[in-house]
Amino acid sequence: MLVDSPPEQRAETAPAPPTRRAVRVFGLFVSVVLLLLVALASIAIGAKSLPLGDVWHGLFHDTGTYADIVVDDRISRTVLGLLAGAALGLSGAVLQALTRNPLADPGLLGINAGASAAVVTAITYFGVTSLSGYVWFAFAGAAVVGALVWFLGGSRGATPVRLALAGTAISAALYGYLQAVMIMDDAALSKMRFWTVGSLASATGSTITQVAPFLAVGTVVSLLLARPLNAVAMGDDTARALGANLNRTRALAMLSATVLCGAATAACGPIVFVGLMVPHVVRSFTGPDLRWILPYATILSPALLLGADVFGRLIARPAELQVGIVTAVLGGPVFIFLVRRRRTAQL
Repeated sequence: MLVDSPPEQRAETAPAPPTRRAVRVFGLFVSVVLLLLVALASIAIGAKSLPLGDVWHGLFHDTGTYADIVVDDRISRTVLGLLAGAALGLSGAVLQALTRNPLADPGLLGINAGASAAVVTAITYFGVTSLSGYVWFAFAGAAVVGALVWFLGGSRGATPVRLALAGTAISAALYGYLQAVMIMDDAALSKMRFWTVGSLASATGSTITQVAPFLAVGTVVSLLLARPLNAVAMGDDTARALGANLNRTRALAMLSATVLCGAATAACGPIVFVGLMVPHVVRSFTGPDLRWILPYATILSPALLLGADVFGRLIARPAELQVGIVTAVLGGPVFIFLVRRRRTAQL
């Protein structure tokens, strides 16, 4: 006859549940694998169909054939998607922590508007026609607006509400200026039309080289801010009690977000919802700890961006749908769902 062991013994012999840290680490590993698969798909799949053998040949044997040239273009496009996606997701997570608003994105502080206004100014008044020229104007515009938002938001006395209000006001003014200039100048409208929707199609090695240093610096600064931003998210009084330097943390967070979003926007145009969706979704399974949110956002945001880019190339073959349009179409319903879920949780 079988005799059940005592409850204490069964508890001792039962396998221990995995710790939350182990689950998070495993999740990061799965995220990296997903990102690698999406990156490979971005190289292998395009608006123009190529046999996998030609893709493989183009990766490792550059002989100047048509297939090799196409693969080289796809590699540049994929690398830019990796960099820009990571920058958008990371800047979105930082801005959500800075403003204490889980539905904030890089556009909230006017960074996208500053870059767009600078590019239309370069086209209309300075005759800039190349993407390499757009990059520097767009980055300068984002940086100027970031500094202006910081100043209007109170500088050393800046608060999340003041920063959000200043960014919203500046965005409205700049988008009004942008629309007015494009309406009055047909040439500017024609040239800006492609850039403003957001695209990876114009990726080149030169563009990547120009923006990569800014993205590297912004990424390092953002990741180092995880612990201080955790304190800031608890409220000013609690953050001070924990020894956090509020002014320095907010200034560095604003700087890193501006550098990241400005460089990504300069290279690809304004791409919406990536910086909103990924950090918000990540927070749902990592919790509010930015030490996990930031790495996850850095990995999963480029996976989303490249996945949307591949989808845009497949759905409109032999043409393609710009990635900015795809993320906007996907992001709209997701944003509505997030807002409604948050409202329901508050009731």
